[in-house]
Amino acid sequence: MNDYTPPPVTTIPRRPRTWLRYLVVLLLVGAVAGGLIKFQQFKAGILKQVVASIRSEIPTVATATATMQPWQSNLTAVGTARASNGADLAAEVGGVVDQIDFESGQTVAAGTVLSRLRPNDDAAKLAQLQAAADLANVTLQRDQKQLTAHGVAQATVDTDEANLKVNRAQVAAQQAIMAEKIVRAPFAGRLGVRQVDLGQFIAAGTAIVTLQQLDPMFVDFYLPQQAVGQIATGQTVEITADSWPGKSFQGKIVAVNPKIDAASRMLQVRASVPNADGALLPGMFVNVSTATGEPKPLVTIPSAAVAYNPYGSLVYVVHVDKDAQGKDQQLVRQQFVATGASRGDQVSILKGVAANDQVVTAGQLKLHNGSIVKIDNAVQPTDNPAPVPRDH
Repeated sequence: MNDYTPPPVTTIPRRPRTWLRYLVVLLLVGAVAGGLIKFQQFKAGILKQVVASIRSEIPTVATATATMQPWQSNLTAVGTARASNGADLAAEVGGVVDQIDFESGQTVAAGTVLSRLRPNDDAAKLAQLQAAADLANVTLQRDQKQLTAHGVAQATVDTDEANLKVNRAQVAAQQAIMAEKIVRAPFAGRLGVRQVDLGQFIAAGTAIVTLQQLDPMFVDFYLPQQAVGQIATGQTVEITADSWPGKSFQGKIVAVNPKIDAASRMLQVRASVPNADGALLPGMFVNVSTATGEPKPLVTIPSAAVAYNPYGSLVYVVHVDKDAQGKDQQLVRQQFVATGASRGDQVSILKGVAANDQVVTAGQLKLHNGSIVKIDNAVQPTDNPAPVPRDH
């Protein structure tokens, strides 16, 4: 009898097919991509509607008319005011301050005694030397009479004359020493703040007070070497200082340095400015302007109309055109310009804008080339060639 029993058959579960999984993944990716495309289309539509609504609103701008005005070319520079005469006064020798004959800030005349040092025994030394000189003079006169009577030799008279000269020179030297202890004003001017006190010992050369002659004042400034042919003595200059807003000082060029500074290639110029009221002080920083050549006509517009950009300066010029219905409408055109010098709130235009052109002075940020605009000039930017700042 056959007892063989076959092994049991094991059933292996079937796996899903690979192509079916790929199909599911592709469907999911397609759905996501479709959603992103629809979202981008939706966002683009919203942006288009916003831009359309913005462009549908006509921007309001202010305008000004370009004018032809005479324009004076000027050279400008920064300068430093200095006194026509100025010195820090000091005694030539050391000593104790014995007398002070001035007040700080006082105006003095030339030759005024300002201070004295203690004389000590200077007067006694002078008297001694003067007595020796007088004796030498008497001796000389007596020996000259003796020489006539052949009572002394010529050598004796010569020695007497030499002794008299030596004694008189010693008297003069002592007088000079005494004079060095007296400080006088070398010129008329205004004194500064006193730097020493009574009874104070000072060394030779110690500053006692500063003396400045304030009328007229000198103003030193530098111009580039290209200005050599445009500058000459006698030209009028206008001086302004931050210390005196709204005020200007008129002066004339009195000196031009005969050489150019080799390091900076600059030319030093000096102007003289009347300063009777003492408004300008030595060391003050000032702005200098001098006219050069004859005035020439240039197109002028308010500086607020110019947009300065790295790629060039431009303005918006207004012109009239017809719409679809044949009605007049005001449009703007971007126009690149070449600007010249400026003065106050005005700027000169060398190229790009003609006289009588209407330019936009306010509201440029809302514009693009070809924008339709509405003009309202109720509020205008300033257009003053010489504005004066106001204190608030």
